[in-house]
Amino acid sequence: MATMPPVSADAARRNLRVGLLAFAGALAMLGLGYASVPLYRLFCQVTGFGGTTMVASESEAARAASLATGETISIRFDGSVPANMPWTFQPSQSTDTIAIGERDIATYVARNNSDQPITGMATFNVTPEQAGKYFNKIQCFCFTQQTLQPGQEVTMPVLYYVDPAMLDDPNMAGVEQITLSYTFHRAEDPVTPVSPRIN
Repeated sequence: MATMPPVSADAARRNLRVGLLAFAGALAMLGLGYASVPLYRLFCQVTGFGGTTMVASESEAARAASLATGETISIRFDGSVPANMPWTFQPSQSTDTIAIGERDIATYVARNNSDQPITGMATFNVTPEQAGKYFNKIQCFCFTQQTLQPGQEVTMPVLYYVDPAMLDDPNMAGVEQITLSYTFHRAEDPVTPVSPRIN
């Protein structure tokens, strides 16, 4: 019966190094797996990818207003709640025509239909997806959690504008309407709030 030759000390060190590198690589992949969701969310917030809207400061809104050309676009509003959220949530009006670059305000109405206080957090996006980087919110109920008492109904505003830079983007050619959609979830559900950008 054949026996294996003894492993040299040099080969043992190489094997140990390869094993440690493989283990470190596996840990790095695991870490990237956990970090992928917040990194993707950050990427979407910065680029508008996937219909994620931008968050703008007052100075950015003033700059956009100074570039307004008088051209208009239609905005459609949408609101929903999942089955486990006992709220009624809808826009005050379904559409509006706004001047590109100028601030406008939209309102949504939420009502807690349950017999207990419920805290909710709104997620949002716009369609078509390429419009996300041009749809800027200055103030929004979606930046913080909202608590409604039993039977309470509130009107919640969002102050926004559409960046005139969209007029120079060939990907936005032919876009006549942007849809702003919100979904309110219970706050304990896995929803990450969006924080306003500070300049």
